[in-house]
Amino acid sequence: MVLARVLGPVVATIKHPAFAGHTLLLCQPIDERGRDVGTDFIAVDHAQAGKGDTVLALREGNSARQALRQKMAPIRSFIAAVVDHVDVEKP
Repeated sequence: MVLARVLGPVVATIKHPAFAGHTLLLCQPIDERGRDVGTDFIAVDHAQAGKGDTVLALREGNSARQALRQKMAPIRSFIAAVVDHVDVEKP
Protein backbone atom coordinates (compact mmCIF):
# COMPACT_ATOMS: atom_id res chain seq x y z
CA MET A 1 0.00 0.00 0.00
CA VAL A 2 1.10 3.54 -0.70
CA LEU A 3 0.01 6.97 0.44
CA ALA A 4 -1.19 9.14 -2.43
CA ARG A 5 -2.92 12.44 -3.09
CA VAL A 6 -5.86 12.45 -5.52
CA LEU A 7 -5.19 14.85 -8.40
CA GLY A 8 -8.62 14.47 -9.98
CA PRO A 9 -10.98 12.21 -11.91
CA VAL A 10 -10.18 10.37 -15.13
CA VAL A 11 -13.09 10.35 -17.58
CA ALA A 12 -13.34 7.66 -20.25
CA THR A 13 -16.46 7.31 -22.35
CA ILE A 14 -15.24 4.01 -23.79
CA LYS A 15 -13.52 1.64 -21.38
CA HIS A 16 -13.03 -2.03 -20.55
CA PRO A 17 -16.22 -3.56 -19.08
CA ALA A 18 -14.38 -4.26 -15.79
CA PHE A 19 -14.27 -0.50 -15.15
CA ALA A 20 -18.01 0.03 -15.74
CA GLY A 21 -19.64 1.63 -12.72
CA HIS A 22 -16.28 2.51 -11.11
CA THR A 23 -14.75 5.94 -10.66
CA LEU A 24 -11.18 6.29 -11.89
CA LEU A 25 -8.88 8.78 -10.14
CA LEU A 26 -5.43 10.08 -10.98
CA CYS A 27 -3.18 9.76 -7.91
CA GLN A 28 0.26 11.13 -7.00
CA PRO A 29 2.28 9.00 -4.54
CA ILE A 30 3.43 10.98 -1.49
CA ASP A 31 5.64 10.33 1.52
CA GLU A 32 4.50 10.52 5.14
CA ARG A 33 5.05 14.30 5.13
CA GLY A 34 2.95 14.87 2.00
CA ARG A 35 5.83 15.40 -0.44
CA ASP A 36 5.53 13.98 -3.97
CA VAL A 37 7.46 10.76 -4.62
CA GLY A 38 7.36 8.66 -7.77
CA THR A 39 5.09 8.93 -10.77
CA ASP A 40 1.33 9.33 -10.82
CA PHE A 41 -1.03 6.43 -11.52
CA ILE A 42 -4.70 5.74 -12.17
CA ALA A 43 -6.68 3.86 -9.52
CA VAL A 44 -10.20 2.52 -9.18
CA ASP A 45 -11.89 4.39 -6.33
CA HIS A 46 -13.58 2.23 -3.71
CA ALA A 47 -13.56 4.79 -0.88
CA GLN A 48 -15.44 7.76 -2.35
CA ALA A 49 -12.28 9.87 -2.49
CA GLY A 50 -12.13 13.27 -4.14
CA LYS A 51 -9.63 15.76 -5.51
CA GLY A 52 -7.05 16.72 -2.88
CA ASP A 53 -7.78 13.76 -0.57
CA THR A 54 -4.94 11.71 0.86
CA VAL A 55 -5.64 8.03 0.24
CA LEU A 56 -4.23 4.55 0.81
CA ALA A 57 -3.88 2.78 -2.50
CA LEU A 58 -3.11 -0.83 -3.33
CA ARG A 59 -0.72 -0.92 -6.27
CA GLU A 60 -0.58 -4.65 -6.79
CA GLY A 61 -3.04 -5.99 -9.31
CA ASN A 62 -3.96 -9.26 -7.60
CA SER A 63 -4.98 -7.51 -4.36
CA ALA A 64 -7.01 -4.94 -6.28
CA ARG A 65 -8.79 -7.63 -8.29
CA GLN A 66 -9.56 -9.64 -5.14
CA ALA A 67 -10.99 -6.58 -3.39
CA LEU A 68 -13.25 -5.90 -6.37
CA ARG A 69 -14.05 -9.62 -6.79
CA GLN A 70 -12.99 -9.56 -10.45
CA LYS A 71 -10.39 -12.28 -11.00
CA MET A 72 -9.60 -11.50 -14.63
CA ALA A 73 -10.05 -7.70 -14.70
CA PRO A 74 -7.17 -5.54 -16.01
CA ILE A 75 -7.07 -3.55 -12.77
CA ARG A 76 -3.73 -2.76 -11.12
CA SER A 77 -4.45 0.02 -8.59
CA PHE A 78 -7.26 0.41 -6.09
CA ILE A 79 -8.07 3.12 -3.52
CA ALA A 80 -8.87 1.33 -0.28
CA ALA A 81 -9.25 4.22 2.18
CA VAL A 82 -9.30 7.99 2.64
CA VAL A 83 -6.66 9.05 5.18
CA ASP A 84 -7.70 11.58 7.80
CA HIS A 85 -4.29 12.20 9.35
CA VAL A 86 -0.73 10.90 9.24
CA ASP A 87 1.22 11.07 12.51
CA VAL A 88 5.01 11.03 12.22
CA GLU A 89 7.21 10.77 15.32
CA LYS A 90 10.20 13.09 15.37
CA PRO A 91 13.53 11.28 15.91
